[in-house]
Amino acid sequence: MTRLAVSVMAALTAATALHVQDSRAEDRQFRAVLEGAQEVPALSTDGSGSFRARISPNGDAIYYELAYAALEGTVTQAHIHIGQKSVNGGIAVFLCTNLGNGPAGTQSCPAPPARITGVITAANVIGPAAQGVAAGELDEVIRALREGIAYANVHSTLWPGGEIRSQLGHDHD
Repeated sequence: MTRLAVSVMAALTAATALHVQDSRAEDRQFRAVLEGAQEVPALSTDGSGSFRARISPNGDAIYYELAYAALEGTVTQAHIHIGQKSVNGGIAVFLCTNLGNGPAGTQSCPAPPARITGVITAANVIGPAAQGVAAGELDEVIRALREGIAYANVHSTLWPGGEIRSQLGHDHD
C-alpha cells in the first residue's frame, strides 16, 4: 500500500470511530415533561414535572434530576418503570418514597414544589423480574431508556397509581 492509501484509510477509520462515539453520546441524554394526561388512564391534574437523565460514558450509572410541582395529592413515591407508551409497567428503580417500601437508601420525596437528584447504579435496579429485568440489571434499564420503553412517574395519595408521568425519550437538543 502507498503512504497515501494508508493515510486515507487511517483518516476514514478515525472519522468512523468519531461518528460512533458521537452517536453514543446522543444516546446518553434523556429528558421528559411529566403530566397527568400521560398517565394510564389519563387524568386531569394541575400537577406537572420534569425528568432529566444522563448515562455515564461507561454505562455504569445514570445521573438524574426529577422535579415536580402543583400535585393535587400528597407525594408518596416516584419511580422509573419499564413500559411502552399507554401501558403500565413494573417498577425498575425507586427515585424517592415516603412509604418505606423502597430499597435501603432510597431518599424521601419532598413536598412540592421539589427537585431531587441522584445516581442510579446496578444496586438500585429492583426489576421488574416479570418483564425479564432482574435485580441489578442496569444495562436492561439503559436499553429500555434508549428504546423508549421506560417512563418516569410520581404517585400521590389522591392518585396512587400515578399523578404525573412521561415516556422517557432522547434529548438531542
